[in-house]
Amino acid sequence: MRTFFGSTFIEKDKLEEAEIYHPIKLEYYKEINEDDIQKIDKAKYGITIVKTEYKENNLEVETKNIKYITNDEKEEDRILSIFKENKVTPINSEEVISDIWGHPFSPINFI
Repeated sequence: MRTFFGSTFIEKDKLEEAEIYHPIKLEYYKEINEDDIQKIDKAKYGITIVKTEYKENNLEVETKNIKYITNDEKEEDRILSIFKENKVTPINSEEVISDIWGHPFSPINFI
């Protein structure tokens, strides 16, 4: 089950520094892996990030689903808060999780 957590737009000045001249919206969703809750070796919570680029006459959407992150809903909320505050995109999401935890992220090594 997916629940909306929050969204943000990347600031215009940051985009222009990267020579991007169109708006980019980031949306963050909490995922509850209902089918896997009974499985001991699978995390209950995951995250989905949706990046939408509003290019002229074109809409580009990139989605990243990290299904297994943690069994702790508060930890999931903490990660999502960090993602939203720092405007984490789908491409660097697993690297950011590794930085948060202080060890390489693997969906198998959830906390």
